[in-house]
Amino acid sequence: MKLHRVIAAAFAVASISFIAPIAEAKGPVVAKLRTSVAARTKVVAGGAVFQCVGGACVSAAPNDRTVAVGACKELVKAVGPVDSYGDDLKQLEADKLAACNG
Repeated sequence: MKLHRVIAAAFAVASISFIAPIAEAKGPVVAKLRTSVAARTKVVAGGAVFQCVGGACVSAAPNDRTVAVGACKELVKAVGPVDSYGDDLKQLEADKLAACNG
């Protein structure tokens, strides 16, 4: 009987460890550009790869550093000013967006 409890507890811990990273997964980071890029462009900013087409750059695999002013500045150096920058959970506020474009 004790073995069943140990196995059940081990399974519960393993399940939480496996599910936790999935729950923290973020959506893509999107930057809306002030001026469209002329050609498809790939930019690495904030440790993530952005694909830029037309008036937007999208990073499908962001990390914890991607939604930050520093990453935004790296992107702006490559493709020009942005009107918005962020993911489903967090967008840069006006003052941080101004710092990014500054």
